[in-house]
Amino acid sequence: MNGRLVLAGNVIADLVIEIPALPERGGDVIGTRTETTAGGGFNTLVAARRLGTEAVFAGLHGTGPYGDLVREALAAERVETLLPVRTDGDTGFTVALIDGGGERTFVTSFGVEATLTRSDVDTVAARLRPGDLVQLSGYGLVLPGNGPLLSGFTAGLPADITVCFDPAPLVADIPEAVLAPVLARADWLSANAREARLLSGHEDPRAAAAALRERLAPGAGVLVRADKDGCWLAAPGQAPTHVPGFPVDAVDSNGAGDAHVGSFLALLSQGHDPLTAARGANAAAAYAVTRHGPATAPDRTALTNFLTPDPLANSLFKTKPH
Repeated sequence: MNGRLVLAGNVIADLVIEIPALPERGGDVIGTRTETTAGGGFNTLVAARRLGTEAVFAGLHGTGPYGDLVREALAAERVETLLPVRTDGDTGFTVALIDGGGERTFVTSFGVEATLTRSDVDTVAARLRPGDLVQLSGYGLVLPGNGPLLSGFTAGLPADITVCFDPAPLVADIPEAVLAPVLARADWLSANAREARLLSGHEDPRAAAAALRERLAPGAGVLVRADKDGCWLAAPGQAPTHVPGFPVDAVDSNGAGDAHVGSFLALLSQGHDPLTAARGANAAAAYAVTRHGPATAPDRTALTNFLTPDPLANSLFKTKPH
């Protein structure tokens, strides 16, 4: 396949605050560490890029301190920006609260990325290449202006483009008229257990994976991410399979799902089968949660060292980075 990972979504600023525990309603808590970084879809792009897949940001970025931060971070990871700088506002931000157990809670304030236009999506569509992988997030679909535009854009993509949809935490708020065309076109759906439950009505991740594949087109596949338990893979034409995780001491789960998605798509683009790519993605996500910060996916060397002496390391990296 050897295509690019193209993010048709948002890269925003993450204002990360580590806290012992979430305060009660109306209460307060003292943060133990703070950091401002690029976040959102940035983590997915970084995960793919570090494993040797070309990555492109096809979303909006604004004028101001957060827009500058995003562009600098993308450039540092050698990720191309496809659309020009918007001069009518700044990039948005998320406040990410990381509690003592490593779980994250978000509050998001959108900026210019919430003001997508028809011209923007037409520009992105015209610059895609055969073999590209387009990553779409529910964060974009939930926005009243962006959602219909991104839904129509996705539905119209040619068959030589692979589409991956990550429904994101706000999936329950996506209008069905926007969601249905995306599910009909998606080649892969990657969701965490909560998102899969909201979409399928099933608590059990295996049942959720099976039910979600029935909502997709024939030939599409599903991943249900189960944190430390790895993931459930419903590959095209196969029964859902449990892909075990890698036991680690998690310190920060912020961006772990994005690391999983980006690594999975990168490994698929390099010619690996879905099961091998899912195992590699589990390893990348496990590596990421052992480090502070949102964009902590491993590069090829770090992932190889993490997997040693697992024989998966040899099979994953027989393909050279490009």
